[in-house]
Amino acid sequence: MFAGDRFVATRRLKDLRTTTANDMTSDPLRGSYLAVYWWLVGTDEETNRWNVDNVNWLHQQGRMYAERDHVHTLLYDMKWNVQKEPTGCTIDLALDHGYPGMVVVAGDVNEGHTHEEVEAWFRETYLPEAMAQPWGPELVGSGTVIPLADDAPADVVRAAAGPRRFLQLHFLDHDSAEGWEEGYAKIADAINASGLATHVWTAPWQQTNFGTDDFTDQLR
Repeated sequence: MFAGDRFVATRRLKDLRTTTANDMTSDPLRGSYLAVYWWLVGTDEETNRWNVDNVNWLHQQGRMYAERDHVHTLLYDMKWNVQKEPTGCTIDLALDHGYPGMVVVAGDVNEGHTHEEVEAWFRETYLPEAMAQPWGPELVGSGTVIPLADDAPADVVRAAAGPRRFLQLHFLDHDSAEGWEEGYAKIADAINASGLATHVWTAPWQQTNFGTDDFTDQLR
């Protein structure tokens, strides 16, 4: 691992989430914190093994937080990214940049289509327009599923996401609720209308303040 960041969804942000049934979360109010980590290309197997072994050891030592529920814990292979500005923050530095807002977008590639087609649609159709709007992202990274190890910790929910799933992180230089109705509230319809993929989940997040309990009184 070489970078990480932590985001929180307060009630005002949870109220903006996708409310239709989906396999990301059974209840729109579940899932208050999101931790995201990067690791180096080519180290998937090594890093995955290290994670599983050490987290299982921490469980054995009684050093994990039993009151926490894993809503969606999964590994993704970052396949592509798009920057609003060529000289802007790169995906490698995104988790160190301190973006105030982030939106997670998940979908499934439709039968008869490919991840490459979906990528082209985002690059050529959706993102150029979105990035030109005040509500739009500065940086987007998109990944596909890496299966969990068979001996991953038992408290980690086995996600229904399969090889057709894509998950995107849209990094924002503003509060993720700003312009929601004009922007991300419509992304599900845009994805579905493309005919290439089916929208699964969209959810806004904001930065935590490390070392504090800020926002813990605003989760419900």
